[in-house]
Amino acid sequence: MSGRVGDLSPKQVEALEKLREAVKDILTPSHDEHCLLRWLRAREFDVKKTETMMRNDVVWRQQVGADTIIEDWAVPEVVEKYYTGGLFGQDKEGALLWIDPFGHIDLKGICRSVKKRDIIKSKIHLLETIYRKFAQLTKEQGRPVDQITCLFDLENFGRRHLWKPGADLFCEMVELFEDHYPETQKTCFVINAPTIFPVVYNIVKPFLNEGTAKKVHVLGSNYKDVLKKYIDADQLPIHWGGTACDDNGDPKCSSKICFGGEVPESYYLKMQSSESLNFKEVLVKRGSTVQLDFDIKVAGSGLRWQFTTEGFDLGFGVYRRTENGVRQKAGDMEEVIPTQRVNSHMVPEDGFYTCTEPGVYVLRFDNTYSWARSKQVLYSVEVLVPDDTGATKVWKEVGQADAAIVNGTDT
Repeated sequence: MSGRVGDLSPKQVEALEKLREAVKDILTPSHDEHCLLRWLRAREFDVKKTETMMRNDVVWRQQVGADTIIEDWAVPEVVEKYYTGGLFGQDKEGALLWIDPFGHIDLKGICRSVKKRDIIKSKIHLLETIYRKFAQLTKEQGRPVDQITCLFDLENFGRRHLWKPGADLFCEMVELFEDHYPETQKTCFVINAPTIFPVVYNIVKPFLNEGTAKKVHVLGSNYKDVLKKYIDADQLPIHWGGTACDDNGDPKCSSKICFGGEVPESYYLKMQSSESLNFKEVLVKRGSTVQLDFDIKVAGSGLRWQFTTEGFDLGFGVYRRTENGVRQKAGDMEEVIPTQRVNSHMVPEDGFYTCTEPGVYVLRFDNTYSWARSKQVLYSVEVLVPDDTGATKVWKEVGQADAAIVNGTDT
């Protein structure tokens, strides 16, 4: 059975009812039967795993402001102009068609022009826009429209696209897509794949669940004939074998599909000195860690950070102490953002976290994997507290926060 409405086995029906009961405290009008089944399919109808996934998603959506991101936040101009891809039509079964000439993207240029968190927010903005489009078309067409067929064109894709910060960012976005917009991808066609594609796919594949990985199809030189089996000609630009074109005759339909290109240096963020940015410095010794403690008094306060390292990467994560007044090992603290190695020597690392409850939060720099080199870190951390009115989207900046710095090894 497919696990979709009208095609459920008795066990799948039972799982649906158990899930509905388990998560009744977080259900909203948008959690209809189609939606719940989408989450269940993503976890192979394991009710416990699905419940955990859905509850994690509720917390995440509050953290990033996903419900109102379209109204509250504007996508940076450089992302609008140079991040490849665009929606174009529907496939024969009604799924939206996303066409992405990814081989033309300049990830390095984009990363040098806008903060990493804003690139990620732009993808959340896009996905929320797509989900609103789903709801609109479902109502207009009288059939469920809740998935995307992706067409990735890798013409011009080369080794420059393997630049590690860009590759890591792409993998992070894939993971976000899997965790918070499950079963959105119906199928993914890859065309004009270069000889290095197996290397690229092996980088991305660990972030895909098994079901998503099975939806990826690499097509050969006859891809136009294959695409026509799934997509009507008038729903596909001439450039990829269809009959559609822009009003000006453009066969690539560039008015709807961004073709990227090299980002002009005029967009690059100007690098300022650590003094002008009011950065502080800390040395993370070889084989060691540094913990920055921030005592958050007000629930709903935000931590905003930015840091860079000199010459080499570094591990970074955020934790909450379970016992105050003593240095705790990472494994003994509540994990807020898991530690992972970041390329902060190539692109400044930045982020934001909403502290849902008071406590001592720890920004942790991890250099335990390096026994040869210490790492110099330039960092800035700000604490933002909710406005006195209690408005959830209004923050009062209290300036750069002073941290209690704890050095040592905590693994």
